[in-house]
Amino acid sequence: MKAVFLDRDGTLIVERGYITVPEGVELIPGAAAAVARLRDAGWKVFVVTNQGAVAKGMITEDELGLIHLRMLALLAEAGAQVDGVYYCPHHPQGDQVRYSVECDCRKPRPGLLERAAGEHEVDLAESVMIGDTLRDLEAGRAAGVRGVLVLTGHGAETVAEPHGADYVAADLAAAVEWLLGQSS
Repeated sequence: MKAVFLDRDGTLIVERGYITVPEGVELIPGAAAAVARLRDAGWKVFVVTNQGAVAKGMITEDELGLIHLRMLALLAEAGAQVDGVYYCPHHPQGDQVRYSVECDCRKPRPGLLERAAGEHEVDLAESVMIGDTLRDLEAGRAAGVRGVLVLTGHGAETVAEPHGADYVAADLAAAVEWLLGQSS
């Protein structure tokens, strides 16, 4: 089964730095329709996101869960859903001892993608990572998936660096348009 791994902040939802309350979640225009198009075309869709705010003591994992429930509710209201949300609560410079570790799940490491793939029988060689940062693209490369850079969020800065993306798109909707054109 093929999958698209989506970064959360700056790719699926509006980049606002650390989101600490559910009301801070706002879908990027066109993102929900893009997710629905992917699912209608037979792709599994997973959100993979670093959430160092947990390690930094800004929110708890329970509070992060409420933020993700809001994101899922907004997607559902627009007729879209994802197959899973995978997050890394760790940060090496965090002040919450339990989460202040070097881990294999914090992007640019591939742990989140590999875990989702293992739990959902995803063929990584047929899959794609879509994100707005070098860290997203590097995680995808490390997991053996193609990478698409979107210019939303931090993408405008990232595109100025050597990024190695297979494609650069204005936003998630344009990325999905390109991807579905590739696979038809």
